[in-house]
Amino acid sequence: MDVSLASAWAALGGEPGLLRRVSTVVREGALPARLPVRELARACVGVCALAAAEWAARRAGLAQVPRVRVDDGAVAAAFVSERHLLIDGRAPVTFAPLSRFWRTTDGWVRTHANYPHHRERLLSALGLPEGDATAVGAALAERSSLEVEEAVYAAGGLAVALRTPQQWAAHDQAAAVTAGPLVEHDRTDTAHARVTPRPGAAGAAAAAGPVPSGGGPLLPAAGVRVLDLTRVIAGPVATRTLALLGADVLRVDPPGTPELPDQHIDTGFGKRSTALDLTRAADRRVFGELLAGADVVVTGYRPGALDRFGLSPEDLLARRPGLVVAQLSAWGPYGPWAGRRGFDSLVQVATGIAVVEGSAERPGALPAQALDHGTGYLLAAAVLRSLTEGAADGHGRVVRLSLARTAAWLLEGAARGGEAYRAGGGGVEAFDGAEGRLAERDSPVGRLRYALPPVSFDGGPGDWARPPGPWGVDEARWR
Repeated sequence: MDVSLASAWAALGGEPGLLRRVSTVVREGALPARLPVRELARACVGVCALAAAEWAARRAGLAQVPRVRVDDGAVAAAFVSERHLLIDGRAPVTFAPLSRFWRTTDGWVRTHANYPHHRERLLSALGLPEGDATAVGAALAERSSLEVEEAVYAAGGLAVALRTPQQWAAHDQAAAVTAGPLVEHDRTDTAHARVTPRPGAAGAAAAAGPVPSGGGPLLPAAGVRVLDLTRVIAGPVATRTLALLGADVLRVDPPGTPELPDQHIDTGFGKRSTALDLTRAADRRVFGELLAGADVVVTGYRPGALDRFGLSPEDLLARRPGLVVAQLSAWGPYGPWAGRRGFDSLVQVATGIAVVEGSAERPGALPAQALDHGTGYLLAAAVLRSLTEGAADGHGRVVRLSLARTAAWLLEGAARGGEAYRAGGGGVEAFDGAEGRLAERDSPVGRLRYALPPVSFDGGPGDWARPPGPWGVDEARWR
């Protein structure tokens, strides 16, 4: 399977003829890497924009799907949005001191300790009551990579041994991941959903055509209510994109584990944020009321982690027939690592990407957290395609994606080689960095500089309707 717009669109079950509506501006030098990262990023954003345009055409009754334009420059800026973000002139810190590569007796291991609880579990696994980089490095240098991987995992932390692509291919989890499709999507046999989500001021505008008479943008997801149960980058990128397209996105987090503030700001555009403790009966009732009015639920926790709250796909669909349930995980829903925590940086290390981008002696990394961002846009595309299909047959959908499967797609694309398919031409231009692709605005959390969204189609929005606000302060209700 090559890394191309066509293969991604096929994985989403899209009509091949719609690819003719896409044009691409190729910019040499964008997202440089040994692996076809630029092609992956272009494909993920392209199918997301095409799925948005397709859904817009169906809702508005348009004769043609609006034209889509994918610009490598805009895509590259968006794939490193966390690096472009400034908050009152301050640049966020993206990785904590203990989130990095470390030498072991037989190679390398990478840890992730951005969250305080993950840092504590890493130190506990190493027998360190407190610790800085020097102490952690000394402890890891005395152990093998696999020993560290298993010990930290057993303590509830995150560490992954460096593997080559060949070593990963021999792993049982790799076999489970590659046995499945890039995008797993199933139609449910539950009662029918609403054919078109509720209208409203935004919904009426969306129904008016690609350029509504009032001069506003076409918002294909207007009136769609999305419960966002995701964290970190990939899931929030997906729901940030749905918010761009007009959806009412309400992010719900447990109050005891707040999101990292800067990370929340980067992915919080267009959304609202509330906190509910699902161990409390009162908060469960509130969540049930939200679910009763939802059209989409997006989850980004480990498979099975939410089941004890009655939030498995089966339970959600039983409680809210016709729902679209979108599940994101690090390692996939099947296999021995399905229940493990994971992040983009760790998946790069386990799957051999870090070796390809560097070497076994000196591991490297992709030029962006491309597994996170790419999977996020694919996830948003899968939700949009589910809404389009559900409008036709009235049924809900369950879609599943994982960072590890996206990594496999990237490695498969490298094995095939060659420039990815570009529909509709569009030309080749020099890469000029983020020039013209950043914006500034005031927000409740300060003056922001940020990357503009890369999802672009005729009549569509060019920016989010609202900036991000503080984490967890919004009311737990729909607009």
